[in-house]
Amino acid sequence: MSTDTSAATQPVSAASIDEAAERIRAVVSTTPLQPNQRLSAASGANIWLKREDLQPVRSYKIRGAYNLIAQLDEAEREAGVIAASAGNHGQGVALACAQLGIRGRIFVPSNTPRQKRDRMRELGGAHIELIMTGTTYDEASRAAKQAAAETGATTVSAFDDPRTISGQGTIAHEIVEQLGFAPDTVVVPVGGGGLLSGCLTWLAERHPGTKVVGVEPSGAACMAVALEAGEPRELKKIDTFVDGAAVRRAGDLTYSIVSAFNPPMYSVPEGRICSEMLALYQTDGIIAEPAGALAPASLGLYKPAPGETVVAILSGGNNDLSRYSEIAERSLVYEGRKHYFLVNFPQEPGALRRFLDEVLGPDDDITLFEYVKRSNRETGPALVGVELGDPANLEGLLARMQSSPISVEVVSPDSPFYRFLV
Repeated sequence: MSTDTSAATQPVSAASIDEAAERIRAVVSTTPLQPNQRLSAASGANIWLKREDLQPVRSYKIRGAYNLIAQLDEAEREAGVIAASAGNHGQGVALACAQLGIRGRIFVPSNTPRQKRDRMRELGGAHIELIMTGTTYDEASRAAKQAAAETGATTVSAFDDPRTISGQGTIAHEIVEQLGFAPDTVVVPVGGGGLLSGCLTWLAERHPGTKVVGVEPSGAACMAVALEAGEPRELKKIDTFVDGAAVRRAGDLTYSIVSAFNPPMYSVPEGRICSEMLALYQTDGIIAEPAGALAPASLGLYKPAPGETVVAILSGGNNDLSRYSEIAERSLVYEGRKHYFLVNFPQEPGALRRFLDEVLGPDDDITLFEYVKRSNRETGPALVGVELGDPANLEGLLARMQSSPISVEVVSPDSPFYRFLV
């Protein structure tokens, strides 16, 4: 493979990040840094959002991809590049290939949202070929590495290359330039750890008083697992809902950098991320993808000091609008408003009416009712979804169910059947 170049083996430093900032300046936008009143009021701190969703590819990934590809020599450019991506990195690679006139092949998992796949094709045009393989980023990555070994193309890593890390670390450089001073804390979303590694490196050298906090989705907390184990470990299973950060194994290089600094790490439940996505949209007018909402969703789990200046990196906005029904559902479940039950109704007139009158509260609403009458049985099971007016009303609802002659079974969120519903 042609990835073993002098540039690929150089260490990441504040100087390499400053050089990357100059290299990418003509292609990468200086994205807005905006104060957020909603998050500031909720936390008591001064919260700013770094709007990387407003990049040309609607995520920060263009920074690392362009910085790496722009440094290839003539022979490497002729051989082309290969990348694996859950969507955002691929868009960065596609745009970089189009800008630099280089051929690229991008391997994506089959569950990559259509919106991201279409954008890769639009951005790269005739310069890129999109290949769907596997169901996770890691499976796509293995296929990409094999193809690179067979063809001699350069692998454009999404996170585990010093050139990628240096490009992504330019966000920290930019934040300080825009604020005019170093913030107290920068909250960084984490997938494979490239962005976290870059921010840690630059801030440690230039502004060591700034704290860097890493946040991962609870269903794919590979960096926290690596830090606890003392080495990168492959997660046995991951939740791919936060597709932009659903990485099964932290990078070797990113782990070595992150472990040297050992930043505080927080795992954010996917339902909490969904609630933040809805708040960003409904209150702030921001369309964020799940990975994009990861850092602001962590506020409340990570509790900044009153008056502290905190920058949360809103990393991407490539969200498929067709996902909002699932996003709303996950949010309601996380907030304790949505519950499912198996109800055994007596097969007699008025049974449903008694359930509505005697069991449901006045502010509760049935959102799902699936029932098949069986004439040869005394009871008939129904799957019932209930949305509570107030999550605090659950205890009363369960008590009324317990005292009712109608048999009711709670569908636990841990049940495999529950995953069929949400």
